[in-house]
Amino acid sequence: MAVPKRKTSPSRRNMRRSHHALSVDSFQECSNCGELKRPHNLCNACGHYNGREIVAVEA
Repeated sequence: MAVPKRKTSPSRRNMRRSHHALSVDSFQECSNCGELKRPHNLCNACGHYNGREIVAVEA
């Protein structure tokens, strides 16, 4: 059975975890209404995607 010969130091452990940080979500403006939305997603405010109305949103 594989067993570590030495204890992993805090420095080495933290270097391994350096890529585990959460990233900030990206947003862009909707071309139709100007609201912020996630890229490649339907706009929640107006229901447009890629210049077309996909979902009719009630006002």
